[in-house]
Amino acid sequence: MAFKKLRFKKFTSKEMSLKSSRFLSEIKTRHTVRDFSDKDISLEIIFNCIRAAAASPSGANKQPWHFVVVKDREVKKQIRIAAEKEEKEFYTHRATKEWLQDLNQFGTDWKKPFLEIAPYLIVVFRKKYDINKSGSKKKNYYVNESVGIASGVLLTALHLSGLVTLTHTPSPMGFLGDILGRPKNESAYLLIPTGFPSDSATIPNISKKAFTDVCTVV
Repeated sequence: MAFKKLRFKKFTSKEMSLKSSRFLSEIKTRHTVRDFSDKDISLEIIFNCIRAAAASPSGANKQPWHFVVVKDREVKKQIRIAAEKEEKEFYTHRATKEWLQDLNQFGTDWKKPFLEIAPYLIVVFRKKYDINKSGSKKKNYYVNESVGIASGVLLTALHLSGLVTLTHTPSPMGFLGDILGRPKNESAYLLIPTGFPSDSATIPNISKKAFTDVCTVV
């Protein structure tokens, strides 16, 4: 295998501290939003964010992901109908009482109008395996971990571009592959509505765990 020299820009300790502090301040302004504006957005912005996600590390560099950008109104409507069918089943039959109590703080139910209102839906698919030209299967490694990292980069890129997002995971999500015509080696991992917030958008008044609860130095 050929290698190339790493191009690494060094910063002073002060610069590094400032950069990390600025990023922390910015990322803390990211919120999950369910009230979207239907205002259009340049597709170039969405593509740049996906390019950033596709640059993420992955097991053995297999890059086991595929991103589908949905902007067609009819397709978004189909996705909403299918998602609400699964969500209604979840809220009325599948979810435990404890789970529903945990969701109460967000004021959510099975109705998902944002799936039609948001200008774009980005569906992240995980590739369980690749298919060679001969039709044989080629194994991918650490698929969930790799796609999870890429999804985090995508959400961060969208936020830093000035957009809001929602991480939506209707379960099961098999309908997404059917509606979008994806091959059998792919399964839906995450559905991300993105765009501008509506003028009346609100967010739950919640807090994060204390730093000492999530980080330990040994």
